[in-house]
Order: sequence, then structure tokens, then C-alpha cells
Amino acid sequence: MNPFSSSTRLRDMIRSIRACKTAAEERGVVRKECADIRASINESDPHDRHRNLAKLMFIHMLGYPTHFGQMECLKLIASPGFPEKRIGYLGLMLLLDERQEVLMLVTNSLKQDLNHTNQYVVGLALCALGNICSAEMARDLAPEVERLIQFRDPNIRKKAALCSTRIVRKVPDLAENFINAASSLLKEKHHGVLITGVQLCYELCTINDEALEFFRKKCTEGLIKTLRDITNSAYQPEYDVAGITDPFLHIRLLKVLRVLGHGDANASDLMTDILAQVATKTESNKNAGNAILYECVETIMAIEDTSSLRVLAINILGRFLSNRDNNIRYVALNMLMKAIAFDDQAVQRHRVTILECVKDPDASIRKRALELVSLLVNENNVKQLTKELIDYLEISDEDFKEDLSAKICSIVEKFSPEKIWYIDQMLKVLSEAGKFVKDDVWHALIVVISNASELHGYTVRALYKAVLTYSEQETLVRVAIWCIGEYGDLLVNNVGMLGIEDPITVTECDAVDVVEDAITRHNSDMTTKAMALVALLKLSSRFPSISERIKDVILKQKGSLLLEMQQRAIEFNSIVERHKNIRSSLVERMPVLDEATFNVRRAGSLPASVSTMAKPSVSIPNGVSAAPLVDLLDLGSDDILAAPSSSSGADFLQDLLSVDLGSSSAQSGATTPAPKAGTDLLLDILSIGTPSPAQNSTSAIDLLSTADMNNNSSTALDTLSSSAPPHIATTASAGGMFDLLDGLSPSPSKEATNGPAYPPIVAYESSSLKIDFTFSKPTGNPQTTNVEATFINLSPNTFTDFVFQAAVPKFLQLHLDPASSNTLPASGGNITQNLRVANSQHGKKSLVMRMRIGYKVNGKDVLEEGQINNFPPGL
Repeated sequence: MNPFSSSTRLRDMIRSIRACKTAAEERGVVRKECADIRASINESDPHDRHRNLAKLMFIHMLGYPTHFGQMECLKLIASPGFPEKRIGYLGLMLLLDERQEVLMLVTNSLKQDLNHTNQYVVGLALCALGNICSAEMARDLAPEVERLIQFRDPNIRKKAALCSTRIVRKVPDLAENFINAASSLLKEKHHGVLITGVQLCYELCTINDEALEFFRKKCTEGLIKTLRDITNSAYQPEYDVAGITDPFLHIRLLKVLRVLGHGDANASDLMTDILAQVATKTESNKNAGNAILYECVETIMAIEDTSSLRVLAINILGRFLSNRDNNIRYVALNMLMKAIAFDDQAVQRHRVTILECVKDPDASIRKRALELVSLLVNENNVKQLTKELIDYLEISDEDFKEDLSAKICSIVEKFSPEKIWYIDQMLKVLSEAGKFVKDDVWHALIVVISNASELHGYTVRALYKAVLTYSEQETLVRVAIWCIGEYGDLLVNNVGMLGIEDPITVTECDAVDVVEDAITRHNSDMTTKAMALVALLKLSSRFPSISERIKDVILKQKGSLLLEMQQRAIEFNSIVERHKNIRSSLVERMPVLDEATFNVRRAGSLPASVSTMAKPSVSIPNGVSAAPLVDLLDLGSDDILAAPSSSSGADFLQDLLSVDLGSSSAQSGATTPAPKAGTDLLLDILSIGTPSPAQNSTSAIDLLSTADMNNNSSTALDTLSSSAPPHIATTASAGGMFDLLDGLSPSPSKEATNGPAYPPIVAYESSSLKIDFTFSKPTGNPQTTNVEATFINLSPNTFTDFVFQAAVPKFLQLHLDPASSNTLPASGGNITQNLRVANSQHGKKSLVMRMRIGYKVNGKDVLEEGQINNFPPGL
């Protein structure tokens, strides 16, 4: 007898497959068995059909294709005997799913079996329908299922209720047909039928508003009574789980009460007592009890309830945090993050326990607890919580330091009560986890230091002491050498000593040693070395007594393997040796940087977990996705917003800070002379990143000088290039940036307006799209401008999914109404959209706007961006 013939029993086939030692041998056995099954199917032998299907189901579970046996399922289902139907329905549920076209052929057999006189056959049909029911089958068979909900046998009623749940999920329109049947199931005494009835009620309430109102009015009290009876019931061995009567029914009842009580004060009042009873009487020493308590807390948080019950729920979550089970602690942290919106003070009471969870060995609990701690921080507890987090930062795992340091920096920036505290905490973070800190964090620190003029001496001394101890922290070294370069004289002379400081003695050589060490250290990156070179150039002016030593250090970099460092070394040496008369003007202290502007610039590029100190004032209409502000403003590119103003030291600040402030672009219509060689030389000398493109229409005096520089300095700068003409023309090309930065340069004078009418403008035009702006002002509100934007399609193709986005500087507020359509017809078709701009600096600053248009052409995404700076004066 062939051991792999079609008459082989299922047990023998399983034994043979398990005896295979290799995957290839197993495939051979399965292949041969499938061939025998195919042969048997072709012979249409009814005696082996059920055996073949059983073997096919096992082969399917091993991952081999069994589609050739799908029709055998239908033949067995159509058989009159119960054993054949049972194996046929089992194969149907396992080998097919609702996406198979073959499934349509079984609808008639299901309908016949749902009306069968044998209740066990009816049960098979209900099980199959509840597992693989499609929308078409649901519509055809819903009346039979609805009728079976009232069947005499509780097992059939239970299966019919579960099948009804599947039907209303697939076809929500049928939900109203099952409302009365579901309400009758809620009166059942049999727990199996009752739990399925509660589940059907829950599905109907979430799908259909009419069902929700019906159950809320008719069934709320009955459900509360059922829950009370189960909670107070005596021991029932058939339903007991860990000493709790039917916890599964408990949970289902709490879920449906949560839906009924949400948004309805009357229903919520009815269930307050029973929820308090469940929360206090349920034991939490077993997992079943914890599951009920968690659902009870969810329900309390969802319904319209008083604060006392929510405090009880939050205390339950606090107990969960002390549980040894990681899963229980994790769900408690998740729920507390939601609960903080309802009762912050109640969550604050568990702050100590939450902080302990930040130190948990489990990584997921640590991260979730850290997020919760950041939500608990306010002005009153920021110092205490920050101290706890920084203390833990010292001993935390390396893989957790990045998240922890980012969260600490976010908290410090958002809730800092004073600048000295902010600087102290940031120095602690940089000292412990400097290599994990993002660039925008230390950029922001430098901006804050620049604004705290009374703390310059204190800061540079604190950084000097820190860098001696934590010289391996790259970010700390960068901030330290920047401050030493700027305020090295304050460090050496102990200027600005505060009462909390201990006096230290630092010589000029000591300060230079720190900077030299940053250059010579083998693991310093290009940015650090470049910043150190700039710092040395500045110190050569601040410490003239050791300028020769500084020059020697700079000259050593002429042999650097990095071309950038070679170039800078040569250029800086030229300034130190041959241009001493202008060196002090070139390297004087940077002007104060505008904090608010910097925060706006970095707002769009920060990750979601890092808070910002200022939010961009941009309103986005419903249905329009909010792109990052940094993308709309194009802050990472070489172009900036242009408007009339005087030029200043923007590129100088950019290079010294390594913060991309953008290079100036020439204003439309301005004279653009050829760039001077001396200008390019100075730009190369003072930049620390990749050399920027040639600057258009910007003189070296405008970029590098301050108000007290005279014409002699200008002449001296011109002599740096032998080929440069004797005069360098200046333009107002950099003014737009300073308007956007709101305060780094004097504001332009108010331009005269010619009456209340404002001419329309062409805001943007490309080969495929044109945008026209027309303006009006509401009476009595000169700061507000109403703009009607008309988008005109210049191409022969229709634009779909049309979206217009815009961003403005901080001194403007922008509101966008939805567009008249998101489809722009072809060949001159147009749509309109209204904008409202409020100018807080009306009469002082002109409107500027950065915009982005996205649409689809023939299914392909198209993105156009532009800058609008030709607004009429007086807006």
C-alpha cells in the first residue's frame, strides 16, 4: 500500500511530514500528497472527500498553496450529512476569506442551512457566516440571522448575536434592523447569550446614532442593574475566574456603559454609584481584577462625571504604577496621560511614583513615563522635576540619554523662570550628554547667552570650568569656544562676577589652551575645529600680548588634511599679519540676536517631542495639512524674504553661530554690480561651513562693519583685492531678512499711501499657474488686510487636490479660509480663496509672505513655491 496515497489517514500524513529532516524532504512529501489529492478530486470520489479536505487544511496551515481544494469545501457543505458539513464549513473558514469570488457560490447553501431543522447544522452555518461574511452575503442573509436571535436554544441565540455583530460592521445600514432584537438579549439570564447581546449593543451604539439614543433611554438602567447583580453575586463556580464572577461580562458591560454615558449627563449620573462600587470592591491582586479596574477607569474618564470619581480613578492608576507587572504599569501610564487633561492636580499627587518609572529597566515604560513627566511640568515644579531628571541623566543608559536630554532641554526652554537658571541647567545637560544634544538646542543656548548681557562673564567662566572636566562632550566644547572667542576678555579679567561665584584665575594662555585643544583633538569634527579657528582670530584681537602664539596655532592648520581648514588658516593668518588696522573691527562682539525670531525659525524643524518657546502665528484652514513652517519660509535655502531696509552683519552672524540665517538676495529692480574680490575674500575668511555662493550686491562694509566704522576702514578693506575697483556699491538687498527677523536692523520709515484704494498685484506666475491678489481693509481697522487670491490655471490640464499654504513672519498673523474648490479647471479656469492678514507693525513694516502650492496633474504630485514681496505700500 502506498503510504502517501489519497486513502492515507490524516494522522499518518502528519506523522510522515514531522519525520522529515529537511525542508526539501518536507516539500517533497507535501508535493506528492497534493498530487494524490488532486487525482482523487478528479475522480470525484465522495468517500475520501472529507479526508482530503482535512489533509488540505493541515497543508494550508504549513503555508503551502491549497486553492485547488476550495470547491471541495462547497461540495461538502452541500452534503446532507452533519459530519461532511462540519468538515466543509471548517475548510470554508480556513481556506477561504471574504475576498474570494468562490464565496458567492456558498450563499445559497448557507441560507438553506440557516433554515435547517437540525440546530447543530444551523450553528455551523452561523459560525461560518460570522467568520467570513462579506457585505453582499450580509445583505442576503440578514433576515435569517435576525430571526435566529429569537431561537429557542441559547447556543443558537449566542451565535446569531455574534453573527449580527459581523453583519452590522460590514453593512452599517442594516443596524436599525437589529436594535429591538439586541435589546431583548440584554434581559437574558444565560451569561453566554448576555455577553454576546451586550457586544451587539456596543457595536450598534458606535455605528448608529439612533441606536445609541434608543439604548440610552431604554436600556441604561437595565445594564446598570445587571452589572450591580454580577458585582454583588455570590460565588458561581461555572463563571468564576480568580475569585471574580465572569470578568469578561464585567468588561463588556463597562464598555457599553462608557458609550452610553459619553456626552450625556443624565446617563452618567445613573451609573456613578455602580462605577464607584466596582472601583472599590474589585480586588487588584489578580489579573482579572486589574482588567476590570482598568475598564472602570476608562469608563469614568469617558462619561460626564464629577471630579471625585475621577480622583478615585486616578488613584487606582497610581496603584497600578506600583504593580510588578510591566504591562499594568504601561497601560496605567497611558491612561494617566489622558487623565491629566481632566484633573492635573490628582495626577500630580503621583509625581514621585511616575519619576521612579522614568528609571525603570523596561525601555517602553521609561519613554512613556518621560512623556508623562513632561506633561506634569509647570512653573511651580519645574525646578524640582528638572533636578530629578538631570540627576538621573548622569547614571542613565547610553541609549536613553538622547530622549532624556531632549526632554530636559524642552522642559527648561519652555518653563525657565530666569535666564541664569536656564543657562545653568543647559550646561549640566551639555556636560552629561552633550554628544546626544541636537544642534538646534545649543544654537538656542547661544542665542540666549547673547541676549543675557549681564551674564556674559558668569557664563563664560562656567563654560570654561565645565569644558576642563567634560572635554569629550562635543556640543559643550562648541558653546565654550564660541563664548571664549566672544567674551574671553571677561573670562581673564573676572568681569561681571556674581555673588554665587567663586573667583577663579584664568590667564590669556589658559583661555587659548582650551581653544587650541579643541582644534588639535583627534575626535573633534569639522564644525568644532572651524569654530575654534574663528575664536582664535577673535582672541588675537582681545589678547594682543599672545597674538604671535595664536598666529602659530593658526598656521599649523595650513597642513590640515581638510581643505576648508587650510583655506581658513591662510586667510586668518593674512588678517592677523597684514591687516591689524581693521582686525579689531572685523572681530568685535556680535550684536544681540533676536530670540523670538530664532524660535520662529526653528519651530517648523523641531521633532514633536521637543517644545518651542514661541509658536508661529499661522492659521491653516480645515482640510489643509500644515506643512512645517521652516519649509514654507524656506529657511534652509539661500533665498530669504526681501523688503526695503539697510544691510547689516547677517552673514557674519550666520557663520559665527553656525545658524543658517540665509544669505541675502537682491531686491527686484536694485542695481547689481559685479561682486568684488575683497568682498568674497572676507566672506570666505569669516564663514566656517561650506563656502557660500558669491554674494550679490552686498558690500563688505555692509556685511561686517558696525555703526562706528569709518571710510578709512572701507578703503582698507578694498585694498585686500588688487583687482577690486576703488568703490563698492551697496544695496538694500538684505533688508527683507531683517524685517523677518524683526529687530536686527532699524525699521524702515513709513511709506506714503495714495488714498484708501490698493492696486491689485500679480503675486506669483509660472508657466502653468498665475495668482492675483486684490486688497481691501475693514473700516476702522487699518492693521487688518483682507486679501482675495485668484488662482488661474494657464495649462491645458486640470489640477486636482489643489492646496495653497502660506507663512508669514512673527509680527504678522495670517488666517486662511478654505478655497472655493480643490479642483482648478484647465485653460484659464480659476478658483478663489480669502486670506486675512493682521500687521502688528502697521506703518513700520511691510507685508511679506512665503507660499507653497500643491496639486496633482494626471495623478502626479506637483509642488510650486514662491516668495511674495511686492505688496502695495501701506498694508
